[in-house]
Amino acid sequence: MRPVRREELLELAMYERSRAEIRTAILEAKRRRRVHVAGVLTFLFENTATIRYQIQEMMRAEHMAKEEDIRHELETYNELLGGQGELGVSLLIEIPEPEQRDAKLRAWTALPSHLYLELPGGERIRPRFDPRQVGDDRLSSVQYLKFDVRGTPPVAVGVDLPGLEGRTELDAEQRDALAQDLAQEPG
Repeated sequence: MRPVRREELLELAMYERSRAEIRTAILEAKRRRRVHVAGVLTFLFENTATIRYQIQEMMRAEHMAKEEDIRHELETYNELLGGQGELGVSLLIEIPEPEQRDAKLRAWTALPSHLYLELPGGERIRPRFDPRQVGDDRLSSVQYLKFDVRGTPPVAVGVDLPGLEGRTELDAEQRDALAQDLAQEPG
C-alpha cells in the first residue's frame, strides 16, 4: 500500500476549509472497510486515504506547524499501512463497561495470535502485530495488525480465541474496497 507523502498533507487553514467534505468522504471509505466480529471486535482496514485523514486530524488537534512534528506523525501513521500484498488493520476491542473491559483485556492477552483473515478456499492468514501493545498482563484495547494476504482480498474475518469465537463474511462492497487497496501501487 502506498504510504502518505508529505506533499499530500494540507496546511491547517486549507484543511479547516475542506474538513467537512474530506470527513464525509473518509467516513464512507471507513464504512466500507469496517468489519464487526464476535460482538466486541471492530476491524478497520486502513488505506492511504484513512491514514492521511488521521494525520490531518492529529495536525489539527495538536495545532502542528513544526515540520519535524508533522514528519514524525507521517512516519508513525504510515507504519500502520500494510506493505505490498498486505492489509493493515486497526483493531478496536469495544467493551463499554470499564471493569468488564479491564478483565477481558487481562484474560485475552493471546488474542492477536487468534485473529485471522480467511482467503477464498478457506486458508486462514494470521496477523503480525506490535508486541508493544501486549503487556505482561494486559492487552491494549487498540491493536495494529498486518495481514500478508499476498494480494488476495479476504472473504471473511474471524477470531478463534477459546471463549471468543466468531467469523464475519465480507460483503461484495467490502471485498471490492479491499481489492482496490491491494491493487494500489506501493511507494
